[in-house]
Amino acid sequence: MGIALTKQAIDLGIVTTNGEAMLAFYRDVLGLEFKGDMPMPGGVGVMHRLLCGDSLIKLVVLPAVPASAPPGGIQGASGYRYWTLTISNLGEMVQACADAGAKVVMPEREIRPGVRIAIVTDPDGNWVEFLSVA
Repeated sequence: MGIALTKQAIDLGIVTTNGEAMLAFYRDVLGLEFKGDMPMPGGVGVMHRLLCGDSLIKLVVLPAVPASAPPGGIQGASGYRYWTLTISNLGEMVQACADAGAKVVMPEREIRPGVRIAIVTDPDGNWVEFLSVA
């Protein structure tokens, strides 16, 4: 048996203390659809909810966090290190991110015939991979 999905997408939680910059990046630069805010249980913090296709990106803004994940993307540490968005406007999105001050970790390049990727960082240094399939 396996998992019995009732939604063909995931919800991704990104915990931050840098709420304004993170919301601006995901909503305004990447163009994810803002669905609203909700207070976190216990009254500490807020969750900004954004749609990415059928997936929900939850930016959880806390006043302080006990520890931060080490930066460095894929080789920086073990655990979740990056996530991928499959898009059709790769060059445009990399340029928009660069124009907004995001670090381009990996410029656009072909990784196999018909598949191109690029990687940028969000304001907290999390890696976001863009993937384009011809």
